[in-house]
Amino acid sequence: MGNEFGSNELWVIVSTILVVSMQAGFCCVESGLVRAKNSINVAIKNVIDFCVASLLFWMFGFGLMFGLSAWGWVGVTDFLVDPMAANGSDSLNRTIFFFFQLAFCGTAVTIVSGAVAERMKFSGYLITSVLVSGLVYPVFGHWAWGGALNPDTPGWLQGMGFVDFAGSTVVHSIGGWMSLVAILVLGPRLGRFGPQGRPIEGHDVPLAALGLFLLWIGWFGFNGGSALALNQMVPHILVNTLLAAAAGGITTLAISWYLKSMPDAIQMMCGILAGLVAITAGCHAVTAAESVIIGGIGGVVYLAVSNLLIRLQIDDAVDAVPVHLGAGVWGTIAVALFGDPEILNTGLSFWGQLQAQLAGVAMAGVFAFGVGYIALKGANSFTKLRVSNADERRGLNIAEHGAGSALLQVLDTMEQQRQTGDFSRSVPVEPNTEGGEIAKHYNGVLKRFRSEVASRERALINLRQAKQEAEFANASKSQFLANMSHELRTPLNAIIGFSEIMNEEMFGALANDQYKEYVNDIHNSGQHLLGIINDILDLSKIDANKRDLDDSEVNLQEAIESTLRMVRTKAQDAGISLICHIPRDIPDILGDRKAIRQILINMVSNALKFTPAGGSVSVTARIEADGRIAVCVADTGIGIAKENISRVLEPFNQVTADNTSIAYTTEGTGLGLPLVVALTRLHGGTFVLDSELGKGTNATMRLPAARVLRKNENAVAAIA
Repeated sequence: MGNEFGSNELWVIVSTILVVSMQAGFCCVESGLVRAKNSINVAIKNVIDFCVASLLFWMFGFGLMFGLSAWGWVGVTDFLVDPMAANGSDSLNRTIFFFFQLAFCGTAVTIVSGAVAERMKFSGYLITSVLVSGLVYPVFGHWAWGGALNPDTPGWLQGMGFVDFAGSTVVHSIGGWMSLVAILVLGPRLGRFGPQGRPIEGHDVPLAALGLFLLWIGWFGFNGGSALALNQMVPHILVNTLLAAAAGGITTLAISWYLKSMPDAIQMMCGILAGLVAITAGCHAVTAAESVIIGGIGGVVYLAVSNLLIRLQIDDAVDAVPVHLGAGVWGTIAVALFGDPEILNTGLSFWGQLQAQLAGVAMAGVFAFGVGYIALKGANSFTKLRVSNADERRGLNIAEHGAGSALLQVLDTMEQQRQTGDFSRSVPVEPNTEGGEIAKHYNGVLKRFRSEVASRERALINLRQAKQEAEFANASKSQFLANMSHELRTPLNAIIGFSEIMNEEMFGALANDQYKEYVNDIHNSGQHLLGIINDILDLSKIDANKRDLDDSEVNLQEAIESTLRMVRTKAQDAGISLICHIPRDIPDILGDRKAIRQILINMVSNALKFTPAGGSVSVTARIEADGRIAVCVADTGIGIAKENISRVLEPFNQVTADNTSIAYTTEGTGLGLPLVVALTRLHGGTFVLDSELGKGTNATMRLPAARVLRKNENAVAAIA
């Protein structure tokens, strides 16, 4: 800088103002990329950290960074900078330089605010701001830039040839390392990771885009002002800055578009910032083409680090670490890879320069991460740096500052309703606001919801009443059937008994064939009526879950042969062939002997009933592949239409001329097959009816074999 207030001094002052305007850019970017309930908190943190940085850098930060060096480790002069303390051009230039460097300090501090957004207490962020601006930034800054005012006493990194022209590492990596420390101490936001984890989207991307442009413009002062003079180097620096940013944005846009099949707006914006960070260290010493390469690779590094953090479940709210730390490290190393040795003027070879750059990058990480982790971890043990889960869910605008808005009030009420399930209260409506309009429409939804709930509750009450009435009616029906069966069975048994006595040979009066036929009709009608009553009672008991089974091992072959002996005479009289095929090795089944006999009688009787003279009924048994025993009764009778099969399995439905188109009638009530189905299910078996109209019917019952059941029971007992 010159000895008079001229263009050089003016350029540095203008550049400083541009750098300070970057605070507005950070504020917009970070506020736009977080949820609305935290936007005020983020904005206030951006304001207060610049206030803290300004005062601390004035008090002792500037002295630690640019004062006379003590063995290259820390400055020991120039504390409490006072522009009025001395006269002359040297004092003026020192004051302008202090003003410029103060803006840089503010930038390093404010990087942290975005990374820790939405979960760090305001008091915790103040502690972090003090740590960065009062210790970490000025001390490392002295190592890299300490000789700027006093060339004879440079910092130790600067002395070994480390070059960081405008702060890829000194400003951005330091801010990035401190951001990483803070988010590791705090942990991820609620709902970000885990089984139900999801990306948390910002509420105002256009605001973030505006902030990006403010940062981009401010960066021209950031890099261009670092020349500390308005000379021929400045236009070159400005062009390199612009090209690197554009390359970073285009690269991340192309990669995200390829990977996601759509352009990602936020990654593109972060790619632009990564390009700006990457070019900052060597913008004065590379060509335009090299700037494009550095910026493009900066975008790639940003994406790689961002994905790495996600895989490690490290939550960076605005991708501050990938942008500022990742791209900052790359940009600092790129100085050795692309920088013009004559412009760098360190006197080092390529490998020497690379070694110096790597040393600077490594020391920044060790110092910033080490000091930051110890300090923040210690502070967190005394006072929690993170807000409570309840405050995080409510939002830091209200929890930390009591700052509400119509929209936040709506969101807060909706969240309370979601947690409590109480939708009885409407959301307050703030007239003539966006939040008020949302509240008004939401209240309409609540009104309709409450109406639907009330309607469904009334319907549920009616259903319960109907269920109770049906249960009462069913119980009454069962009781009625039980009473009636008892009352009817007594006289029916008497009628059947007397008819048998009357039919004996000792009653000579019945030698008359007509009288004998009358007695037989009485006896058969009584037996038929008694069978109907028994069937009705059995179905009623099964429906009421009162039919108890007496499980025993039933010899299936004996049961089938006994059944066939009972109906053989009936089949002969009807002119129907009765065929039986039962393997001798058929195993026993486990069931109620009386119920199994009833199932078999009903199946065979039903087949005989609907088979005309000249037809046949066959009974077969076999072992299924799954170990069950299948009993099949097949006939060549009238058959059933496919659409009527389900009907005949219901009580009191029969195959008649009306539903089969075949002129065939028979006696009965339609209880035989429904009773077969019910009793089979009680035994854990299945019943299948397959029929074709005019060709016959196959009825198949499948029951578990006794040996299979016993084997399973023994296995369960062994396990128990």
